[in-house]
Amino acid sequence: MKQLELLFERYTHRKPTDIYELPSSGSNRRYFRLAAGETSLIGAKGTSADENIAFVEIAKHFRLKGLPVPEVYCMSEDKFFYLQQDLGDVTLFNTIAPGRECGHYSQSETDLLKKTIAMLPRLQFEGGDGLDYSVCFPQPEFDRRMISFDLNYFKYCFLKATGLDFSEIKLYDDFQKMSDILMQDASDTFLYRDFQSRNVMLVNGEPYFIDFQGGRKGPFYYDLASFVWQAKANYPEELKEVLIDTYKEALKGYLDIDDQEFYSRLRHFVLFRTMQVLGAYGFRGYFEKKPHFLQSVPYAIDNLRKLIYKQPFVEYPYLQHLMEELTGMRQFSDLRVEKKLEVRIFSFAYKKGIPNDESGNGGGYVFDCRAIENPGKYDHFKHFTGLDPEVIRFLEEDGGVTRFLSHVYELADAHVKRYIERKFTHLMFSFGCTGGQHRSVYCAQHLAEHIAKKFNVRVVLYHREQDIQTIF
Repeated sequence: MKQLELLFERYTHRKPTDIYELPSSGSNRRYFRLAAGETSLIGAKGTSADENIAFVEIAKHFRLKGLPVPEVYCMSEDKFFYLQQDLGDVTLFNTIAPGRECGHYSQSETDLLKKTIAMLPRLQFEGGDGLDYSVCFPQPEFDRRMISFDLNYFKYCFLKATGLDFSEIKLYDDFQKMSDILMQDASDTFLYRDFQSRNVMLVNGEPYFIDFQGGRKGPFYYDLASFVWQAKANYPEELKEVLIDTYKEALKGYLDIDDQEFYSRLRHFVLFRTMQVLGAYGFRGYFEKKPHFLQSVPYAIDNLRKLIYKQPFVEYPYLQHLMEELTGMRQFSDLRVEKKLEVRIFSFAYKKGIPNDESGNGGGYVFDCRAIENPGKYDHFKHFTGLDPEVIRFLEEDGGVTRFLSHVYELADAHVKRYIERKFTHLMFSFGCTGGQHRSVYCAQHLAEHIAKKFNVRVVLYHREQDIQTIF
């Protein structure tokens, strides 16, 4: 503390009259606000001189490039202390807290997220241009060693702590395959390393970026995965797609991209980053005994669950199997269910009765699909259901089912939002038609996909007469 006071006095020629420590994050770095009159600066105390030098030098380079990062004013001779610009106390993470709590982000929150992610290519490409990567800490670039460190971080600090039994040899083989795939994307761009909403300050509504001292040269996919799949941010799938599209649009100013290849490459970095984050949570929570890190584990597990089931990683067969076991462990699935609204959606035949509400809440919405043109009148469609393209084309041809569902979506969206806000745990929608085969199946399927994409809730879809159940 004394060193920071001396730095403040040397730089401002005034003694600080007000000094207090800011809330700590996951690292061992400590931050203080020092003020004298109208002058307020942030003092940093780091445990590694090399890490501090990395931050100061990268910040200096970024500011020369016109990038919005804090200015560093001075540094102690031993390199363990420095003073930087005070950007205030408004973080992006706290600003979007209402959306995170209810599972649905407002337009203003979405706009802030889009504004932030649109600036990422500038940091990566303009920030990386001409940067002396030799100053980076602990190493100048993303390489196989870094991949190995992070994968082992996950294995030893998280996976082993769960008690899950696994083959070290088979896991090692898949780790090697992952390393080969990730290393195909080496580029001369700046890898921020911890690009997430906690490290974005808002100054008059504009994003400023902090805590990039772990940055180095590396593939641009990593930071996109870090931001969009930040565990506790709880972004719904629809918002994730919006943020990815925003990033891709900004990326076009620097690079030509092929959509199919882009998504194919990105998913590997999402998996890798999620594993790295779980390793960090395990280390901070299980070994350093900081329980608040363990509170984020269910969110990361939920991201992992969605990722591995949406498109299994056939490239890593043993790892895929292990992840399925991990995400199915009771200690994680129970936590997930307790924190989320569960929306149950049924298709049914009226002649067999309306589905029972097993939650004990007495039921929910029931929509009658029998006014929609019925493909079941025609022999050609007798052996198809509302999941088959032939029936889908028939139903969508005159637009009737689309108009019908547009009204359903409006009701459903308002109801889901309100249930999330009120911390309710169950909501039910049912769609009925004559045979429970075509129209009701189509409508139930589309509502389930709509809600799962738009809200961060658990959706259970049951086509009763087809005996098909799907969990989103």
